[in-house]
Amino acid sequence: MIQIKRIYAKNEATDGYRVLVDRVWPRGVSKESAHIDEWLKELGPSTELRKWFGHIPQKFPEFEQKYRYELASVTKTLQRLKSISKKQTLTLLYSAKDEIHNQAMVLSKVLEELD
Repeated sequence: MIQIKRIYAKNEATDGYRVLVDRVWPRGVSKESAHIDEWLKELGPSTELRKWFGHIPQKFPEFEQKYRYELASVTKTLQRLKSISKKQTLTLLYSAKDEIHNQAMVLSKVLEELD
C-alpha cells in the first residue's frame, strides 16, 4: 500500500515506511521530529522544474509530464520503493501546502503503475 502525507502531519504507526521525497529539507521540521526512514532527495523534482512549477495548479498537468520524465532516470530506486510497498505501507512525505498538486501525488501514481 502507498499513501502520501504532508511531513507536517503527525506521524502514526500506520504510516509504515516513511520516505521524504523533497529535494530540499522542509522548513521548521527537525530531523528528529520528522520520523523518517529515508530521505530520497533524488526523487524530488529538479530545482529548475520545482521553480518553474511554483505550485501553480494550472501548470500541474505539464509538471506531471516533466516530472515523470525526470523519474525515468531513477528506476532502480522506484523499483525498490515498489517492493517495500508490497511488504508494508509506504508513506511518501512532502512539504507542499497543496495536497493535490504536488510531486508525491505524481510519484504515488508512478509507483502504482510499476509491475
